[in-house]
Amino acid sequence: PDAPTRRGPADPVKTLMHRHRTLCEHAVDPMEIAAGLEAHGVTDRTAARFRHRDVFSLAEELYARVPRAETPPPDAPGAEPVRRGRGVRAVLHLLPGALCAATVAAVAAAAHASTPVPTAWIDVPSTQLAQAVVGAAGACLVLLALRLCVRHGPLRARRPSARAAGLWTCWLAAYALCGDWLLRLLLAGGPDLPYVRPQFDTGTALALTCAVVPAAWCAHWFAARARRGLADSRCLTAFGSRVRPLLLVAVTMQLAALLALSAALGATVGDGGAGPVVAATALGLLLFLARLLARHGFPAAAAAGPAAAVALEAAAMASVPAARLPGLAPLGKPVETAVTLLGPSAVPAVACALPAAGLLLYALRALTGASAHAPDPVAASAAPSAEADRP
Repeated sequence: PDAPTRRGPADPVKTLMHRHRTLCEHAVDPMEIAAGLEAHGVTDRTAARFRHRDVFSLAEELYARVPRAETPPPDAPGAEPVRRGRGVRAVLHLLPGALCAATVAAVAAAAHASTPVPTAWIDVPSTQLAQAVVGAAGACLVLLALRLCVRHGPLRARRPSARAAGLWTCWLAAYALCGDWLLRLLLAGGPDLPYVRPQFDTGTALALTCAVVPAAWCAHWFAARARRGLADSRCLTAFGSRVRPLLLVAVTMQLAALLALSAALGATVGDGGAGPVVAATALGLLLFLARLLARHGFPAAAAAGPAAAVALEAAAMASVPAARLPGLAPLGKPVETAVTLLGPSAVPAVACALPAAGLLLYALRALTGASAHAPDPVAASAAPSAEADRP
């Protein structure tokens, strides 16, 4: 007798239904199922084995066949808290720039304060001590406001980020504030201990904190239009082709905002040079791309970009004192030549621009997938994604 012919299952989709039942039961539309399937490695070629032309067609069948999980009906007055939350978030993203401007003004006013400050215990003029106290208090408030901005609204991360990511960001911010001054000091043979009064780049600080507002708006603009493109696309290739220009437009808008803010504030309260403007713009773009990747579920890449910039800045800074050791003089020549020709801002500009370019190339591949635009579990259960993320 002939050997029996092995047949596949009569309903090949049934196995997939059981495997992804939780995803299908809680999905609000077929596009969310398509994003989840892509995150689990299901491609158009995989969908063909289930007798479907693409992942979107497979997701539509899963959405139609799996019953929805019961969810409690939304409260009637729920729209008002959403609108109120949008207003609070809009004010929240204005807070870092406002606090930074207030701190700069308060430090300038403290320099002309006539009230004596007892400083017998430390060899520092009273006005400088008052400026240091006011500046430290203002910096703490700005950091708190920035932390709130990245925990709410369109800049919040979808998944928890590594704790080191915050340290890299703090390093980059500190270098933007006084790194150029410290590099000049090292190249001149310093620093002279025990006390050296630091010089801070207030123009860069104001530009970066004010850039939180356009960053939040660009992140929301990109996310909303990517979700709309996901709903209108019929295959993963078409969706990627639609999202890639959106990402480039969002990055270009943020780049233009950073250039405008850096140039305007640098000419007002800074030295007005082109170097600090380019450095501040490169840093702002690096942080924006890192936050965009963290927002869409790529925390490792979001931390790798700032970490690379920190490594480059630290290496450049360390090469100067290391060149003073016998036989290591050539080690400091590249930094010394760059500072002589382009100014000290060339170091952070290059250190931030190179990782930013790498993150942009990575984002063009990572953020064009459907899984990068799946709604957050919390946001999906509480409110529509566009409403929850609006700045």
